[in-house]
Amino acid sequence: MGTAGAVVVYGATGHTGRFVVAELRRRGLATVASGRDAARLEELAAEWGDVAVRPATVDDAGSLDRALAGAAAVVNCAGPFAVTAGPLVEAALRAGIPYVDVAAEIEANVQTFAEHADAAREAGVAVVPAMAFYGGLGDLLATAAMGEWTTADAAHVAYGLNSWHPTPGTRVAGQVSHQRRAGRRVRFADGELRYHDDEVVEQDWDFPAPLGERRVIAEFTMADVVTLPSHLAVPEVRTYMTVEAARDLAAEATPAPEAVDALGRSDQTFVVDVVVAAGGVERRAAARGQDIYAITAPLAVEAVRRILAGETRTTGVASAGAMFDAADFLRALSPYLAVELPH
Repeated sequence: MGTAGAVVVYGATGHTGRFVVAELRRRGLATVASGRDAARLEELAAEWGDVAVRPATVDDAGSLDRALAGAAAVVNCAGPFAVTAGPLVEAALRAGIPYVDVAAEIEANVQTFAEHADAAREAGVAVVPAMAFYGGLGDLLATAAMGEWTTADAAHVAYGLNSWHPTPGTRVAGQVSHQRRAGRRVRFADGELRYHDDEVVEQDWDFPAPLGERRVIAEFTMADVVTLPSHLAVPEVRTYMTVEAARDLAAEATPAPEAVDALGRSDQTFVVDVVVAAGGVERRAAARGQDIYAITAPLAVEAVRRILAGETRTTGVASAGAMFDAADFLRALSPYLAVELPH
């Protein structure tokens, strides 16, 4: 099986990785499944039938180089990204190919911007972290909502999830982030990330239909506090999460997601509601869909497609909103996502 020009999915055996492989195959893109579990990769490849396998581990640079040899791009779906992102970005830069990941970890995304910006820019290689439900979708919505505005006073990203059944990878990534912060919480205010020990605060948020008014945890901080400020002049970014989803995530007994349709999606539904404010004027953009892990696949794969087609606005390390035409990108997701943008 030929692998020249294929897209390598690192972490292909994971929950999100399998969605990404499926999306690549649906689009007819040659795919290489990679990761550390060679036996599991071979098992899944036998099911897929048209996917090549190249095992690799992030502590072996040679194995990563072999996995990426001749490839067109790499999508990193393997958390914790605090461990995997750095080695894979470096391998992508050595191979001269674009790198996209689905990291929701705040500190891992900060690290990608801080440590690889110069090398990626000099190499002329696109590196897009957090190209996922958390970090990527909110950034695209906020960028589209901003429109011609060059600055805003604040951006608010509210996540309306009817439930959240976390994958094992989500739980491990959360533990890593918690340890890196020494248990503290984080916010983006006055133009910088700030760690704090303030009490959790709840408030009401009026989501677009079908959710309506829901109780949310204020400053349930997600990767948007990294992606939005990386290119938008917004000194305050706040993210919110519906209380029921936050409770699901916190409960150790909450099971992993279970498929309810032919696409492998769970019955989880979501509304992402973004409000940007400037000088007393607000602009709003929203997206509705099913399954936060499943929607990450078309986000990441559409990003790869656009990079390979030259449909980009910059190079080097950049978030989704900086790399792509945000409104056009969101419209391209219409088979998977219902989007409302300002007129």
